[in-house]
Amino acid sequence: MPRRARISSIATYVPPRVLTNADLEKMVETTDEWILQRVGIRERHIVDPGVATSDLAKEASLEAIQRAGLTPADIDFILVATTTPDTLLPSTACVLQDKIGAKRAWGFDLMAACSGFTYGVTTAAHIVASGGSRHALVVGADVMSSIIDYTDRATCVLFGDGAGAVVIEASDDEQVGIIDTENYVDGSGGPALCMPAGGSRMPPTLETVEKRLHYVKQDGQSVFKFAVRNFEEVCKRILERNNLTGSDIDLFVPHQANSRIILAAAEKLGFAREKVVINIERFGNTTAGTIPLALNDAVCDGRLKHGDLVLLASVGAGFTVGAVLLRWGLK
Repeated sequence: MPRRARISSIATYVPPRVLTNADLEKMVETTDEWILQRVGIRERHIVDPGVATSDLAKEASLEAIQRAGLTPADIDFILVATTTPDTLLPSTACVLQDKIGAKRAWGFDLMAACSGFTYGVTTAAHIVASGGSRHALVVGADVMSSIIDYTDRATCVLFGDGAGAVVIEASDDEQVGIIDTENYVDGSGGPALCMPAGGSRMPPTLETVEKRLHYVKQDGQSVFKFAVRNFEEVCKRILERNNLTGSDIDLFVPHQANSRIILAAAEKLGFAREKVVINIERFGNTTAGTIPLALNDAVCDGRLKHGDLVLLASVGAGFTVGAVLLRWGLK
């Protein structure tokens, strides 16, 4: 008999160094006013040289495990959602398993860009529900500064570095836990947001490096239109399937890519502004890290309480789209 899975703890970590809009004004042709009006970001956190995704993931993971009342030895499954793995092999999940001392755990990386965390929660929830894991660790972590071109004003203002981790385990309360998930992709949109080189199709060469093809490239208008439309679509699908409307949701926690995208989708879905979590101003787009960072802020601010009905939603490169409906409840 499948069990309901729940998030039993959450923790986050961002590197201490801050890159402000004023700093970016000195690097590319942009202004603080333009960035704020167009995307809603004031600052983002950036790693120091040599700091990798697994380093951020380690900090968030150890705190999440401790908050769950567990030790690393209790973790039996690790999923790292990331677009910026330490290396293509071994996986960052393997690196993290060793760094935190989770000797009993198996795991893997999941690449779904900005939908990585929602896809990761979906995957781990199914594994826990089936009895395949007692204590699963899901991490959304990215060092986006490692693949961002700081001479490209269209992308360098958007992204930051950060990580969030949750422990997922079977719920001992049928009213608490992950109720439903909805995920889909539209691969035809891949060229609109991509990193052209570095994979098997275009391995690294002197030419690809000189052409700056190992950095994120984005068609902003295409991404914006797809995101607004599909934020609404994925949320409508999961709400309708569960006989809910926007007024039933206590808190909407979307991927933090652009405040205008979030507010446009929220308005169409009928979410009151006070029910929408937006913290992009402080962190920028940390890709797989945005939703746990937003969730953790809501917990710390007292906006997210035991028993609240919560909707997570994401749209990312691929294009990938995901949503998770859950009843919040921590130990």
